[in-house]
Amino acid sequence: MNEKDTLDYSKTLNLPKTDFPMRANLPKREPDIQKYWDEINLYQEVAQSNQGKKKFILHDGPPYANGDIHLGHTLNKVLKDFIVKYHSMAGYDAPYVPGWDTHGLPIEQRAIKALGLNRHAVSPLEFRQRCQEYALKYVNIQRDQFKRLGVRGDWENPYLTLHKDFEAAQIGIFGEMAKKGYIYKGMKPVYWCASCETALAEAEVEYGDKESNSIYVKFSVEDSKGLFAAEDASIVIWTTTPWTLPANVAITVHPEYRYVLVAYGEEKLILAKELLSAFEEITGLGTGKIIGEWSGKELEYVTCQHPFMDRQSIVIVGDHVTLEQGTGCVHTAPGHGEEDFMVAKTYKLPVISPLDNQGRFTAEGGLVAGLKTTDANAVVIEELSKRNQLVLSAKVRHQYPHCWRCKEPILFRATEQWFASIDGFRQEALTAIEQVQWIPNWGKDRIHNMVADRGDWCISRQRIWGVPIPIFYCSDCGEAIINDETITHIQKLFRDHGSDIWFAKEADELIPPGLACGKCGHGSFRKETDIMDVWFDSGSSHAAVLEGREGLSWPADLYLEGSDQHRGWFNSSLSTAVATKGTAPYRAVLTHGFLVDEQGRKMSKSLGNGVDPLDVIKEMGADILRLWVTSADYRSDVAVSPNILRQIADSYRKVRNTFRFFLGNLYDFDPAKDMVADQDLLELDRWALMNLNRLIQRVTTACQNYEFHVIYHAVHNFCAVEMSALYLDIIKDRLYASPAESLERRSAQTVLYKSAHALVRLLAPFISFTAEEIWRHIPGAEAESKTVQTMPWPEYNDSYNDLLLKSKMEKLLEVRARVSKALELARQNKVIGHSLESKVELYVEKDLQDFLKDENLAPFFIVSTARIAGLGQEAPAHAYRDQEFPQLAVVVSKAEGSKCERCWIYSTDISQDEDYQKLCPRCVEVIQGK
Repeated sequence: MNEKDTLDYSKTLNLPKTDFPMRANLPKREPDIQKYWDEINLYQEVAQSNQGKKKFILHDGPPYANGDIHLGHTLNKVLKDFIVKYHSMAGYDAPYVPGWDTHGLPIEQRAIKALGLNRHAVSPLEFRQRCQEYALKYVNIQRDQFKRLGVRGDWENPYLTLHKDFEAAQIGIFGEMAKKGYIYKGMKPVYWCASCETALAEAEVEYGDKESNSIYVKFSVEDSKGLFAAEDASIVIWTTTPWTLPANVAITVHPEYRYVLVAYGEEKLILAKELLSAFEEITGLGTGKIIGEWSGKELEYVTCQHPFMDRQSIVIVGDHVTLEQGTGCVHTAPGHGEEDFMVAKTYKLPVISPLDNQGRFTAEGGLVAGLKTTDANAVVIEELSKRNQLVLSAKVRHQYPHCWRCKEPILFRATEQWFASIDGFRQEALTAIEQVQWIPNWGKDRIHNMVADRGDWCISRQRIWGVPIPIFYCSDCGEAIINDETITHIQKLFRDHGSDIWFAKEADELIPPGLACGKCGHGSFRKETDIMDVWFDSGSSHAAVLEGREGLSWPADLYLEGSDQHRGWFNSSLSTAVATKGTAPYRAVLTHGFLVDEQGRKMSKSLGNGVDPLDVIKEMGADILRLWVTSADYRSDVAVSPNILRQIADSYRKVRNTFRFFLGNLYDFDPAKDMVADQDLLELDRWALMNLNRLIQRVTTACQNYEFHVIYHAVHNFCAVEMSALYLDIIKDRLYASPAESLERRSAQTVLYKSAHALVRLLAPFISFTAEEIWRHIPGAEAESKTVQTMPWPEYNDSYNDLLLKSKMEKLLEVRARVSKALELARQNKVIGHSLESKVELYVEKDLQDFLKDENLAPFFIVSTARIAGLGQEAPAHAYRDQEFPQLAVVVSKAEGSKCERCWIYSTDISQDEDYQKLCPRCVEVIQGK
């Protein structure tokens, strides 16, 4: 035997052999796995395996099909994927039908910009066609991007709000609400975006910082009701919207507040007594002399002259007046504010709203006619100054409502709109909220307050791309026509042709045959030109999808969206469901926070702190994003940055390397014949399975509670600490140096197999690509199932809980921790290098000696020799001691003998035989087959 043969013991070493790669290279591997899923039709494969089981329905809130996905989409869709995949493995039939919102302003705006459309210059049908093409383009783009994230769903059959069946179902919801009297047309102030030229609902309004004019204005008193001399007396109002003054018809005071008449030389001003000192400080008027005082109620019907319009402004009372700022005398323009509108209605005051759809004043605006509201401010202020009606003009920064799409400041404008009367079903909605599980719990209070306080829902929009409001008007008397007959007829038309038919045909071609006006009997009609609020579209999805698609059921078990949807989709869905069915469309609602960077700042282009998920996928892989979502406590705002993702990638590597160790040591393991029965496993191995069983319990509970960050930390700790840094380190000698068929090695392999098999199933919902890749390398796994995603969820087994073993191992680990510290100190002092170069002597008290005497401690400490000193033998002064564990002292020295070339353990009996030179006796026996 030549020297090379003499020293080549690799054939006898049980070294890890696997084609499972160390480097993940996820950006390259994941597309291949996705292709495999497509080839086996993964969604149908899972559906068939769960057929007949109890349903779990997560209903997808539809994102807008108007651009590439962003990180918010990633967080949302991946969270949903976790839940669906967990339930499908845990014994449920959990279909997932993804959807898209394909109508409305978000699509219109992007289509106009991308396609260069002028909506006023093309026909409605052509404009709608181009919007549809744009929406469908991004449905396809986002579909591919969601699939690339590893999200499993019925991607070939999603629901779209532009689908004919969906539109028909939406018409049915509208008709049912109208039938119950919840739909009405009325004139009242609504949020209006002059840039987008449409009314907005509350859910479409965002508050942001704005600089406005702040002015104090005098309204000269004409008739004081005899309370004081009207000459030179004025009531002072304060406003940050000078452009609304042309619509002023009244001044509102609080009936119970005290108001004073204050003289400043020849001029006398009326305002709230409590605000007098602040007013004098702000305006610089100095201290005036109070010459009269009344309650607000006493001032009711005092008449003033409008500062620059030829009309009077009377004093009225209202409880909405506050003393937070201003003068306590509120400028009241019913055409530009809901509270103004309501209080003026009780006094039968006119509603003046002199604006067109673009926010430009009509002739009714007088001196500002033809101007936009932004330009009118300066003109109004200048006119007030000329007429000596201006007390003060300044600038103020404050929170002001903006359009959610174009981000421009909005107007309050009284127009005729269609509304859903929330009062008609408010109490039912509040009752339904109490019957829903809200996750986190604060979600219940949030939506309760929104429903309790919200006004009527403005559901009409002055746009083209959407579902038309299905109402006809009698050409003779103007009566609005909507009944079972018209709704059923329009539903059929939309189901057959889609809502485009409303724009393609005249009213007489759309009405049911023989329709006549119920009021005057006339038979000629015109059609409504407004479309429905896009929130009415998505808010109808519970009926259009859950009831309209085979395999789903109503209500949904879960809705899951961002916390902004308490006033959006959660709210609109609740309203349409309660209004038509009397109960909520969901059993539970889960909300997640918004995205921030690691400094807690909101993501924005200006800060440059955004993270593009598509870039992360190209660089690091989708599973890194999925693991980041797992790690996030989504109940509050979620932090993300390149640095955070690098930390996630490091955690991923630790999990992957744990699996690589598992699989590398299972290359010759056949679970059918090599598995060791639980009762025959070595003690350490039974303890390892007990830890695995505890992990299964913790992960399962976390899945049931939707606490995925708990899973991330539990799995990371299991892989990096309990396995890699402890158990796997200890069993290496058994795996590499013991005989291949020995109980010691097969016992350890049994644990590795069971750990790999259970852990890959626990991780399948979370790092789905990696789990699928691992599944292919587990011995016998592919014969069980072609995909890990059809495997059952691991079950907690109480029989693994051995309290005596647990207690024993905890004590042994306490000893090991002190030995490890002693070894580390010896390594720092250059006494040893690797721990196998060491000899450990333990000086222990009697109880601990009795506990340790029968243990094989050297492999447990990963040293060459471990001995327990005799009782009463005093430890040398240089021994390592831990004050928290005084019954033990540890001495580390260089191991005696020479290093075995095969197992690396030092021995004083190294073979000098020519065939087995440099081997310890144990390794010689292994090679000889003994």
